[in-house]
Amino acid sequence: MLRPRIIPCLLIKDKGLVKTVNFKNAKYVGDPINAVRIFNEKQVDELVVLDIDATTENREPDYKMISRLAAECRMPLCYGGGVKTVEQAKRIFGLGVEKVAISAAAIEDPSLVRRIADQVGSQSVVIVMDVKKRMLGGYEIYIKNGQKATGKNPVEMAAAFQHLGAGEIVINSIDHDGVMKGYDINLIEKVRKAINLPLTVLGGAGSLKDIGDLINKFGIIGASAGSLFVFKGIYKAVLINYPNETEKEALIQRNFKFS
Repeated sequence: MLRPRIIPCLLIKDKGLVKTVNFKNAKYVGDPINAVRIFNEKQVDELVVLDIDATTENREPDYKMISRLAAECRMPLCYGGGVKTVEQAKRIFGLGVEKVAISAAAIEDPSLVRRIADQVGSQSVVIVMDVKKRMLGGYEIYIKNGQKATGKNPVEMAAAFQHLGAGEIVINSIDHDGVMKGYDINLIEKVRKAINLPLTVLGGAGSLKDIGDLINKFGIIGASAGSLFVFKGIYKAVLINYPNETEKEALIQRNFKFS
């Protein structure tokens, strides 16, 4: 039976674990390998790791780091950052990663999605769209760590990526990133109506209630968060955390109607 997923997202910069606010002011919060070990113990549903500088620096994925992460990780792992070719994606899968996330390269050349899906299977291809509200209404996709506007509509692109063979869409709200005041429900609703692929959302979760509200409204969805799972308390002390099995089941049972 398909169920909602609760997914920590780790951001990597200069080989360290960081957190951002609105994609800016990256704050170092620790060693990503140590974070993976803690999440192993907490039996998380899935883990997303994004190297936020690989594309902006126009460099290859850090295969050594990816190999270490995959060797340590005991839950399904999705890696993104710097992936621009079929060959790179296949090499990453060869290191033991279950899903590869593509962002800028797919936005600039959507045909890449089909080429990778044909080689490794749609279920392993994840498209990450970093999205920001437009001044006069609507939404726009940004690339290269939120630095470059594309003029492209995330709802239209989500539907296009589904047609091209993507297996999952991740919507990451730049406006809500690190703010911890809730997800952008309006954006999520628009994308959800446009596709029937698995959808994961990121940006804004500040409490388990935010995740519960998301599951209550959308049912089978991936609720991803960064700050919520690496900070604790009003002073944002660094503490890797995740609901235990009892808390997670209570959260899902309370908000998700099982068919």
